[in-house]
Amino acid sequence: MMTRNVLTFVLAGGKGERLNPLTRDRAKPAVPFGGNYRIIDFTLSNCINSGLRRIYVLIQYKSFSLQKHILAGWDVVSTQLGEFIDVIPAQQRLGQDWYKGTADAIYQNIYAINDHAPELVLILAGDHLYKMDYQQMIDAHMASHADVTVPCIRMPKEESLNFGVIEVDSRSFICGFQEKPQAPKTIPDDPGAIYASMGIYLFNAKALVNELERDAADVRSDHDFGKNIIPKMLASGKKLLAYNFGLQSDYWRDIGTRDAYYQANMDLVRAQSPFDLYDKAWPLRTHHSHYPPVCLKTVHEDGPDVPGVAIDSIISPGCFIEGGRVERSVLSPVVTVGRGALIQDSVIMEGVVVGQGAQIRNAIIDKHVVIPAGEKIGYDLELDRERFAVTASGIVIVAKKTAIPELS
Repeated sequence: MMTRNVLTFVLAGGKGERLNPLTRDRAKPAVPFGGNYRIIDFTLSNCINSGLRRIYVLIQYKSFSLQKHILAGWDVVSTQLGEFIDVIPAQQRLGQDWYKGTADAIYQNIYAINDHAPELVLILAGDHLYKMDYQQMIDAHMASHADVTVPCIRMPKEESLNFGVIEVDSRSFICGFQEKPQAPKTIPDDPGAIYASMGIYLFNAKALVNELERDAADVRSDHDFGKNIIPKMLASGKKLLAYNFGLQSDYWRDIGTRDAYYQANMDLVRAQSPFDLYDKAWPLRTHHSHYPPVCLKTVHEDGPDVPGVAIDSIISPGCFIEGGRVERSVLSPVVTVGRGALIQDSVIMEGVVVGQGAQIRNAIIDKHVVIPAGEKIGYDLELDRERFAVTASGIVIVAKKTAIPELS
């Protein structure tokens, strides 16, 4: 099928409260990830690599940095060919409410569907990490004559409280759907696993418009695809196809929580990383500023020479490691690491300065924080809790532009 007949919406308007304080000043899809990137870059890269070039990004909360990033870094389509990546803020176009749910966000922009008259509408989340050729799903959808296709991925049964759980028949059509169940329907040949919805929906455009209009009239609805639209379509006898994402990849992460965000970054520096940033066949795009090359410098001052060292780490352009040591960490651009400083198993964002002899481990340091000389973060969690945020698994998060007093 020609991808020009597909209109894509990327939902990027969530508050991201579970990622606080990383979302204190920015929308969740705008949170930096993997050194050079923002979270939304992975979804948009999937679109471009799949040939989808008519894309609306729906924004709402704290959206300035996200909008700025898209305008600066995603001017990669041809308007003369009818292509676009356009940002649409919540506009109260159909009433006095902001977006009340995922389905309502699309409904409030239903004019865009009517204007473009697409055959299919693809709805994506802007805060997931994965690589997916959407064209393969589109082909499966067209071949099955489904009204909607929902990609799913195999997950441990214990994860059911975090996902919509899909029950499928022998032809891969959906015969049951449970939203975050305590007692989920498991995969027939694997009682310890479930098929989890990935929060992606591919609709026939006419079916979508009908369902959105019906849902908008239901005052009892949460106006959510997983909670309302999909179960109602199933109950009314519509054809819902489950697309097995495992046919393409087994790596998909919802990085909407602080611990999930941290673990996904650490996946990048594992010995056998499950997510390849360097795949030339599937390029990842973003906005690149002009920074100098990375510098690892040996300090030749008093005492023995101290080399700058980085081991099993991602080091972004403009970083200056002068006599410091970085292990199993992700450094965003223009991070400075001073003599004798040690960074382990951490995510360090743009413009952070790590002072001489400072030690950081199991931490996320947001942008433009100065770590004083001799400071320790991640070594005394009780002390860290008094000063910073600490996740359930013990990861310390230092918020953007936090002022840390120098040690006396």
